[in-house]
Amino acid sequence: MPGGADSRPPESEHHPAGLDDRWTVPGVCIILTAFVFVVFGQTYRFQFVNYDDDHHVYANPAVTGGLTFAGIAKVFRHSNNDYWHPLDFVSHMIDCQLFGLNPAGHHLTNVLLHAVTAILLFLVLRQMTGALWRSAFVAAVFAIHPLRVESVAWVSERKDMLSGMFCMLTIWAYVRYARGPWSPARYGLVLLLFALGLMSKPTLMALPFLLLLLDYWPLGRFAGEKTSSAILTRLVVEKIPLLILSFCSCLEAFTGNSRAFTASGNISHGLQIANALSSYMVYLQQTFWPANLAVLYPFPGNGVPFGRLCSALVLLVLISSGVFLARKKYPYLLVGWFWYLGMLVPMIGFVQAGAYAHADRYTYLPQIGLCLLVAWAAKDLASTWRYGRQVLVGATVALVVTLAVCSWRQTSYWRDSETLWRHTLACTSDNLIAHNNLGLALLQKGAVDEAISHFQKALQINPDDAKTRNNLGNALLKKGAVDEAIVYYQKALQINPDDAEAHYNLGLALFQKGAVDEAISHFQEALEINPGYAEADNNLGGALLQKGSVDEAITHFQKALQINPDYAEAHYNLGNALFRKGGMDEAISHFQKALQINPDYAEAHNNLGLALLQKGSVDEAIAHFQRALEIRPDHVGTLVNLAWVLATCPQASLRNGNKAVELAQRANQFVGDGNPAVLGTLAAAYAEAGRFPKAVETAQRALQVAETQSNNALAETIRSQLKLYQAGIPFHLH
Repeated sequence: MPGGADSRPPESEHHPAGLDDRWTVPGVCIILTAFVFVVFGQTYRFQFVNYDDDHHVYANPAVTGGLTFAGIAKVFRHSNNDYWHPLDFVSHMIDCQLFGLNPAGHHLTNVLLHAVTAILLFLVLRQMTGALWRSAFVAAVFAIHPLRVESVAWVSERKDMLSGMFCMLTIWAYVRYARGPWSPARYGLVLLLFALGLMSKPTLMALPFLLLLLDYWPLGRFAGEKTSSAILTRLVVEKIPLLILSFCSCLEAFTGNSRAFTASGNISHGLQIANALSSYMVYLQQTFWPANLAVLYPFPGNGVPFGRLCSALVLLVLISSGVFLARKKYPYLLVGWFWYLGMLVPMIGFVQAGAYAHADRYTYLPQIGLCLLVAWAAKDLASTWRYGRQVLVGATVALVVTLAVCSWRQTSYWRDSETLWRHTLACTSDNLIAHNNLGLALLQKGAVDEAISHFQKALQINPDDAKTRNNLGNALLKKGAVDEAIVYYQKALQINPDDAEAHYNLGLALFQKGAVDEAISHFQEALEINPGYAEADNNLGGALLQKGSVDEAITHFQKALQINPDYAEAHYNLGNALFRKGGMDEAISHFQKALQINPDYAEAHNNLGLALLQKGSVDEAIAHFQRALEIRPDHVGTLVNLAWVLATCPQASLRNGNKAVELAQRANQFVGDGNPAVLGTLAAAYAEAGRFPKAVETAQRALQVAETQSNNALAETIRSQLKLYQAGIPFHLH
């Protein structure tokens, strides 16, 4: 498969006096980088959003653990829930290794990758065409067009920048191969870079078609104006290894992302085709008039209007015919237009994946074709006017500034989930996902009633959406309406019996109601559907622990930690189970691990204090009780524990009766003077403070409550302590 020399030299472009490529090219690269950072640098202050950022980054244990062999192996294995894009996940692992879960670093990586892709686009176009300023214009528009915002500002869409970068590198390697003598090493580099691009985002599968277009122009590998079938055949055969990679990627996309294709299963194939044809025109319109851009455009529930479909079809045919007829004189028209059409094919929706009509991010690479077409056509048109060059320069500056301002504003809507979805609802109608995700954002910030309102609006759009019913159940559960929440979870499971999350949430609600056996059943169902559900293992362990099945509970806590070693709550719960079994050292280790992960985990500080107390490390125990109260001043258990230690500690230097009284009184106020253990602690505190009449009175009240509650063991303990107080002796541990 000989590469073949380029039969046409690259175009040249006049340089202003005093400029040469040695300074101009680096200058353009610096300006492109500055454009990108001016527009997108604001994302450094942005948060993650609740649209795939959880699954791809901050709630994905394979990613949050940083760059590990186990994590890399996991993302390179085939997934039944997503496209195969392992390099994208590896890049997020590197971010977590460097920045943890600080979103600033993740956003900065996106911005840097986009700047690199824009620079590579400029250099590759200039390499192919020799047209410096037109290449710079295409790269500038690509870099700052408002349609880029979704790709750059959305951390989860890192795959666009990675695949774009490898796309440009593949074209660079291909041009090098095509313009030189046949070299297996050069062709191998093309294959390698293309494979890396596919591992970043499989939609790059259309690249072999683009390379064939570039063979026509500007590489000029179609010898002469009359293209012989032999030349075409040779160039197509040359692409066969690339096409094989594309086919494998396409096959994996169909088999690997079954969830997305299932979600669109109720959309007829005719409607999919109509929407695809219409979307070509939508993207064309958004390129030239980028207004009312949103993160998600709902699929047209009532179908594509017939008039709109006909106009889209006619326009596509007319433009395609026109550029084909003009190909000899203006070959860039054909290449630019079919670059746009061809690179959109994997995303345009002829086979629909997902229930949205189109997406801004899908234009990341296809729109370059339109920019190229406009740049070269404008240059040719300007050359026919007396003042064409001056007009062209002025128009270019005005366009770039306008696009930058529009993109900066569009980017600002991505600062957090609430802002993003409110803007989306302002730009779209009947947007179920926007209402649902806005509800989730509001629920997270504690605006439960407003969240419920948006979940209800989502259900008005689609009453059979299981995910929304599940989320509404979560909101009601947070509000304390447990029975209502259970009804919504059960309805969600009627719609989708294999919804692991709904089983898990129903288990939580039932557990809260005291129906422990039913809760266990639903936690187990969730784990059958999704064996990697760490939260379900953790809460199943908690339910089993409450039933007294300590060993079984420990097994599930350990499974949760195998799935997610940084699961603070699972470490805490495992510590509690080991504490109950008497394994103090192991319990202390897990409480400490929970606190390494979450230093503000008040319950872990409290229980670590109890474990240290058992081991005789009273000073350390007191320190952890105090830290727990700094975090949660109203934590009754910690108030009682610290008051008890300060009142009854064998070491006189550590006792503080007055402080113990203050803590125990606060605890007693919280429980309403009706808890015998709290009253018993308050009595011990009064005694240590020398206030024996109050100690006797409080102990008698504690004894009465304990007897009323038939708590005989506690009643006997309080009775023996009461005798000491009556004798004017405080109670101290030995």
